[in-house]
Amino acid sequence: MFESFKVPKNLTPSDPRFGVGPSLIPIEAVEKLAKTGHELLGTSHRREAVRKVVQEMQEGIKAYFKLPTDYEVVIGNGGATLLWDMIGLGLIEKNPHHFVCGEFSDKWFRANKNIPWLQPEISKVDFGKGINPEYKKGSDFIACTLNETSTGVMLSELPDVPQDCLLAIDATSGAGQIKIDFKKSDLYYFSPQKVFASEGGFYVAIMSPKAIERAQKIAKDSSRFIPESFKWTHAIDNSRQNQTYNTPAISTIFFLNEQVKLMNKLGEEAVVKEAKRKADLMYGWANSKSYLKPFIEEEKFRSIAVATIDLDEKFKADDLAQSLRAQGVVYDIDAYRKLGRNQFRIGLFHNVSYENLEKLTQIISLAVEDQ
Repeated sequence: MFESFKVPKNLTPSDPRFGVGPSLIPIEAVEKLAKTGHELLGTSHRREAVRKVVQEMQEGIKAYFKLPTDYEVVIGNGGATLLWDMIGLGLIEKNPHHFVCGEFSDKWFRANKNIPWLQPEISKVDFGKGINPEYKKGSDFIACTLNETSTGVMLSELPDVPQDCLLAIDATSGAGQIKIDFKKSDLYYFSPQKVFASEGGFYVAIMSPKAIERAQKIAKDSSRFIPESFKWTHAIDNSRQNQTYNTPAISTIFFLNEQVKLMNKLGEEAVVKEAKRKADLMYGWANSKSYLKPFIEEEKFRSIAVATIDLDEKFKADDLAQSLRAQGVVYDIDAYRKLGRNQFRIGLFHNVSYENLEKLTQIISLAVEDQ
């Protein structure tokens, strides 16, 4: 199916990358990195030139999110998947409660379930449904996912938690585009390969004083084994010096910093407003076509970062996605593999332009209606 379909030249997007991660890194950022020559790549991350980039990135994140002055931007290597283990080993006392609505929030729960001394509880809904976190009595840690990358569900509200509990938010595919009240958050973390247009293998963790205090308390517990590279105290101490505990990929930090600067020129309010405009385009288009339907039924849970659109079973979404990739015009709009649905999953990240999303809707409509 769709073997003979050809995208008209007037509908060819200016950039083919619509995936939900790794996301669209601007070519301008790549060219700017190349111009640094021998000053950054291949140099020590302990030296001033690299630490200045790290510091600029950390301060840029603080400015973008308008963080409380006593919150810290902690960084390290490994990405969100590694961070699940790091969190379980070094930030949870005993009783985490997880709110699960997709594959990645479920993986976080399973990571904590594997740690023998933890007793995780779970509140779970079917994939495609939304669930807002709430405080559960007896929990010392509430785990939720800002934007479920696998399904396109986002949170619509956050709870207040008591002093002896941490609220932790996996914000990987929503950070920068889905606004929250940071005064409610103790741990807000993300990998930068989504909205922040960098590469993987790195994390940013925005920590409240309460979270830092918890990390320091657990680190003093001699009965709990934590590998050196997983210790929060190492990450916190090195981040305060604008560096990481072990050697990072400098290009990842450079691209992240360039994106933070780009988004700070507009400010979070303008970025979020544009994200909502793009989401309205995608869901409005899906609702206007008899062969399309938004996967997420409740509007308040429909993501403004990742759109999931179901396609009538008469047409094969994977076949069309493969045809468009082969033509070099649209990349990575396939559904999340484990969902097994006939759907498109489309990144609405900041660097994916409204104009290109318009062209994408027209391409898909033309392809389907030509069958």
